Amino acid sequence: MGIDQMTPVAATDLNGLRGAFGTFATGVTVVSVGDPLPHGMTANSFTSVSLEPPLVLVCVDRTAVMHERLLATGVFGVSVLAEEQEKVARHFSDRRRPLGAAQFESVGWTPGQLTGAPLIDGALARFECAVWQVYDGGDHSIFTGRLLSAERRGEDEPVLFLRGRFRRVVAEPSGVAP
Repeated sequence: MGIDQMTPVAATDLNGLRGAFGTFATGVTVVSVGDPLPHGMTANSFTSVSLEPPLVLVCVDRTAVMHERLLATGVFGVSVLAEEQEKVARHFSDRRRPLGAAQFESVGWTPGQLTGAPLIDGALARFECAVWQVYDGGDHSIFTGRLLSAERRGEDEPVLFLRGRFRRVVAEPSGVAP
């Protein structure tokens, strides 16, 4: 197939759409809520929205436990995972994990000072947010969160998600432009 040849994907072809959407590399986060039932989920549908006011968004499947928990608590945390945290990403993507504090027993975390949401230790950045607005996003809801706190560490590389797999950033040799 030539460089300019594209394969059409029908809007009704869910696997085809998943493949097409998967060509966009994303970072990987853990979205979390605190008491009374702590819960975390891996999400790559996270982005900054606005600096004034400071807003972020995360998209959550309407059937996910996290959807109900976000609506109930009204606050959440986001931990942007570092490249060595792929195991953490897999841990929180497993829907068979127990709910509540047991889900966090094998992962280092710190409670958010403003939300109580578990924030993953070793993350590149951690945010605490209050739900700002919730929008209809088809089979997902789009939760926008107003930033309550933000922190970041160093210049380490993130874990990435591309074409259905976790990936690592490969640095270009020094002095070589992309």
